[in-house]
Amino acid sequence: MTINVRIPTQLRSLCDGESEVTVEANSVGEALVALNGVNSEFSNRLYDETGNLRRFVNIFVGEEDIRFLDGLNTELRDGQTVSIIPAVAGG
Repeated sequence: MTINVRIPTQLRSLCDGESEVTVEANSVGEALVALNGVNSEFSNRLYDETGNLRRFVNIFVGEEDIRFLDGLNTELRDGQTVSIIPAVAGG
């Protein structure tokens, strides 16, 4: 299935400045792995050394945080949008 992945400003240098990348995937995890086809640095920026998503990386399918869905196993439908949203600290 064709999935659109929205890339945050901090990671756009990994995909020639593009704000959105199209990948083929059936789940969120597959979509994130497919980003490595664009640039192998994506996995280093998204996952920690144990293979888990980094704490400061939030992933949304549409408006839903995958933590409240099926995590990386969240199934996708053709044409859906996955957004990578870095956590922002402040106060």
